[in-house]
Amino acid sequence: MRHAKIVFAFLSAIALSACSTVAPPYTPSMDNVQTLKNSAGSQAKVGVFTAQKKADAPLSMRGSSLASPYEKSYSVYVAEALKQELSLANKLAPDADIEISGTLLQNEFDASGFSTGTAMLEARFIVKKAGEVRYDQVKTASHEWPSSFAGAIALPRAMQEYTVVVQKLLAQLYQDKDFNNSLQ
Repeated sequence: MRHAKIVFAFLSAIALSACSTVAPPYTPSMDNVQTLKNSAGSQAKVGVFTAQKKADAPLSMRGSSLASPYEKSYSVYVAEALKQELSLANKLAPDADIEISGTLLQNEFDASGFSTGTAMLEARFIVKKAGEVRYDQVKTASHEWPSSFAGAIALPRAMQEYTVVVQKLLAQLYQDKDFNNSLQ
């Protein structure tokens, strides 16, 4: 009987690990917010962000999947991150004539490594003022973090690290002089 309980507990753990998990909400980067505050750009609104089909799919995490907390869409995750940082920098205005939109092109996430996890994002950002395109560029960010053989350590860490790659992607955008000029 005791052996059966151990087998049942083991099988339950395997079944739970195959479940879908929701990624943590985005945590704004104070460095990104400060970069936005220091830029001379005007206020902007965040428009629609879309994704190439594969880029919006739940991410695989050692047999389970990681879904976005924002409409189960990683393109919406990037839009929400942008909104949060613009808001904290006092640069977000829903009625602005400058609109930032985009497309999530790649969303790669690998938490399967026993010593290292990796993530890579690529997105096209478009800035329009009064309907005229003023900026249209692709930005890419990658991130690597220490992982562990033990899933109980590796999976929570990997979930937290997704935010970091999004922060890095937005940092690439905010540091682009052409992007800042398009907001004026």
